[in-house]
Amino acid sequence: MSLTAAQITHQVKTGERSATSIVEAALTHISSREDHNCFTTLLESSALANAETLDRKLAAGETTGPLAGVPFAVKNLFDIAGTVTLAGSKINQSQPPATQDATAVARLKAAGAILVGALNMDEYAYGFVTINHHYGVTPNPHDPTRMSGGSSGGSAAAVAVGLVPLTLGSDTNGSIRVPASLCGVYGFKPTYGRLSRAGVYLFSSSLDHIGPFARSVEDIALAFEVLQGSDPRDPVCTDRPPVAPDKSGDMTGIRVAIATDHFARGMTSTVAQALDKVSSALQVTQTVTLPESARSRAAAYLITASEGSQLHLQRLQTRLQDFDPATRDRFVAGAMMPNSWYLQAQRFRRWYRDQVREIFKTVDLIIAPTTPCPAPLIDQTTMELDGQTVPIRPHLGFYTQPLSFIGLPVLSVPIFLPGELPVGIQLIARPYDENTIFKAAVTLESQGITEAKIAHA
Repeated sequence: MSLTAAQITHQVKTGERSATSIVEAALTHISSREDHNCFTTLLESSALANAETLDRKLAAGETTGPLAGVPFAVKNLFDIAGTVTLAGSKINQSQPPATQDATAVARLKAAGAILVGALNMDEYAYGFVTINHHYGVTPNPHDPTRMSGGSSGGSAAAVAVGLVPLTLGSDTNGSIRVPASLCGVYGFKPTYGRLSRAGVYLFSSSLDHIGPFARSVEDIALAFEVLQGSDPRDPVCTDRPPVAPDKSGDMTGIRVAIATDHFARGMTSTVAQALDKVSSALQVTQTVTLPESARSRAAAYLITASEGSQLHLQRLQTRLQDFDPATRDRFVAGAMMPNSWYLQAQRFRRWYRDQVREIFKTVDLIIAPTTPCPAPLIDQTTMELDGQTVPIRPHLGFYTQPLSFIGLPVLSVPIFLPGELPVGIQLIARPYDENTIFKAAVTLESQGITEAKIAHA
């Protein structure tokens, strides 16, 4: 499906195409591309029924939402009424079906979007690769010998291959931005607490965000606008008024800087060239250093491991062998972590947040790489980073973890260099200043610097 969400809604509302024909085409395309292993659940009957209902409303002249007729899918840790929420696990298969949709799913549906299914992920969102022991590998759409990233790999790949124009994922340490980078699509992590996580199977509550994937800035903005709003079901989703995305591209007065130190280490030449392109387009003239970012990344690891293992402690005690082996060992290690380490990491978190807050008094937007490299091979276990050989699984989040750690809003934008696999560049703003990100993203997209191409591998 080459159309964007905005194009689909235009066609449906003008009567050029019916929602039913759009959804039928999406379902046919999904079934024909099973080799990409993006979907773990396909909701054909309900999707077609909802599309037919929408068509009847349009025929009757009733008002429809801003995403009318848009097929979408969600990472399989979002609750879908009547469907078991797998969260990438075998253990959850025995759970009863969800009784209501996650708030984010309900809000997209209320805007007229049509849910077509649930998407593959790393087990319990603990990973950057979407190589799942139970549900298989989701390969990179641009080269199926390479990984899609994770843990929202199914969400990024489904957009990159054109199965659907819009998906939802979750991001703890980079699980939206890493697969967005490797698959060459836009992946947005708004400010922590901006979007409701109610009905989402959490991993690390003090770090978890949700957000959309799409192939255009306009589609990201449409989804973001619909998903906003306070929610009593999620205590961290504040009552801050929703903001209308600013798609003007007006960069007047916006101070942009490149992150140095930690964020300048270890990148391949492809990533460095992509960063230069973005820097040039945004006319960046200054740099900033986010102090102790390597330490913030380590602290994020401790918090993630501790909170995740406590969430799964009973399952670790009773169903240890049913975990994905790649996930199990890290949860076990987290369960044995001294509580003092967790408390120290949280204290450091407050210090780091205050330091970054001071930096945002002098700049409005920071740019940094999303991943150190393009997509690694599926069977690759190590990579070269800053002159050292390191494990791939944790280090794909080298540049993303320090930013999740303090809940900053970040958009990973896709860059395609000639003859190269895609990479992402992060646009980072102060909390609740998503509009600065949108202005910069529109500028880059309008100049042809960023582009999300449908994969044909």
